[in-house]
Amino acid sequence: MSKQELIEVIAEKAGLTKADAARALDATMEGIKEGLKKEGKVALVGFGTFEAKKREAREGRNPLTGATVQIPAKVVPSFKAGSKLKDALN
Repeated sequence: MSKQELIEVIAEKAGLTKADAARALDATMEGIKEGLKKEGKVALVGFGTFEAKKREAREGRNPLTGATVQIPAKVVPSFKAGSKLKDALN
């Protein structure tokens, strides 16, 4: 599903215009980003949990040349699905 298709579903289910649904979706995504930056975790009960996880620096290899390269440490987002989301898929 694309972002545009998701906006159409939100607009239909919430009785909003597509423009209002797009703003709501954008605000939700911004809120999740801000929550991850400030708190490191955003929990949506029944849906899932977004979490910022630190990935340590490590050594990797260039598959083309076989040369060893250093991969720097960074923070990456992760998502763990909640029970209601898992149940909805089965």
